[in-house]
Amino acid sequence: MSMQLLTENEFGKVYQVELSQGLLAIVVEHSKVKAKVSLYGGQVLSWQPLGEKEVFWLSKRSAFEQGKAIRGGVPICWPWFGVHPNDVDNKSGNHGFARGQLWQLSDIKVSEQGVEVCLDWQGQNMSDLWPFACQLKQVIFFGHSFKQSLQMTNLSDEDAYYAGALHSYFSVSSPKNIKVAALEQASFDDKLTGESSKPQLLENGVGPVDRIYYTNEVMNIVDSELQRTIELKSKNTKQWVFWNPGVELANNMADIHYSGEQEFVCLEAANTQMQLLAAGQSISIEQEISVFSNK
Repeated sequence: MSMQLLTENEFGKVYQVELSQGLLAIVVEHSKVKAKVSLYGGQVLSWQPLGEKEVFWLSKRSAFEQGKAIRGGVPICWPWFGVHPNDVDNKSGNHGFARGQLWQLSDIKVSEQGVEVCLDWQGQNMSDLWPFACQLKQVIFFGHSFKQSLQMTNLSDEDAYYAGALHSYFSVSSPKNIKVAALEQASFDDKLTGESSKPQLLENGVGPVDRIYYTNEVMNIVDSELQRTIELKSKNTKQWVFWNPGVELANNMADIHYSGEQEFVCLEAANTQMQLLAAGQSISIEQEISVFSNK
């Protein structure tokens, strides 16, 4: 694996490495944190604060090749979430085109507290479903906490609408060992049954589960086995999406390794319904993630 040193100081180093077939990733080695982000998809792959186990889950069968989504980490779902509402046959695929683009590294800042990585992408006429000229900018901070903002700019002279999510895959001891109490306070749409439901008990994260919760409250994934809590805060998003494919679906997904579904839950800061992105305007969505010991 070829490595190119991009920057270093007394606090840490940042490298560029090749994932495969010319696809590049940025690797962070800092006194407080290790991390990795793919320029393909602008996708965070790894974040491990000092003294903690890896926070994000990445499939051992992830395809690092253009035209295929990377399974795990924090995919960027944009400018639509799930199936586009005008794409009944789902010819254009789930979750939009941003996660299949080559992003540019625009800035790196290495401080005592961690490393900030800035990525951007710009395009137009990417899809008949979303032909607008647009620009995306990500600012990602890797330290004892993880911060991610996605700024979306409509560069065209007509209004557009977007939906999207920061689709985080969290590494857990097992979905059966986790609780997310704040989800029990919110009503939700169950994508598996097609029904809406009032708040109800959520015993664990065992799949198949695919729910859109109508809340933007602070979330805590409490893992009784790892004895840690992953805290999530979001900004400018209206829902949390909770997902685990379950055994049967995972076994039919070529890019999830055997029993991989027993190692993660997804909890995604999301706007699943179309939001106005006015001509010439910018909007940002954000998340902040922290890890605490329950010991």
